[in-house]
Amino acid sequence: MAELLHGDDSEPAERLPAGPLYVPVRPGPSGCAARLFRTPLGRRTAVGFTSEHRLTATLGPGQAWIRLAESALRALTAPLGVTTVTVDPPFSAPAPGPAVPPAGAAPVAPPAPVAPARPVTHKTSALRIA
Repeated sequence: MAELLHGDDSEPAERLPAGPLYVPVRPGPSGCAARLFRTPLGRRTAVGFTSEHRLTATLGPGQAWIRLAESALRALTAPLGVTTVTVDPPFSAPAPGPAVPPAGAAPVAPPAPVAPARPVTHKTSALRIA
């Protein structure tokens, strides 16, 4: 039987922190709140990206973000029962199709374009997770 070397293992022997992440946020009544997502199986997960480019490629240029260490993101989401952090997830929703209004309905104007969001630069004492 062949012995597997550490480099041949499909899973790393120990999980290393991802480092500072670009975490998507949304505005809230008392500042910014980290956005939570769902896995394909429906479990809630916190999400972080290793670069601004990956975040905007997945969520679009209008998505606001903050930089957080993985450990800080875990600490923020743990009280909500969210124990998973997904790093650099691919966008997995189906592509939107053209909206077909029901017969006899008035046409709907397309939404106005949204200016790209800037990164959140102010300090907050605590982030509220919703």
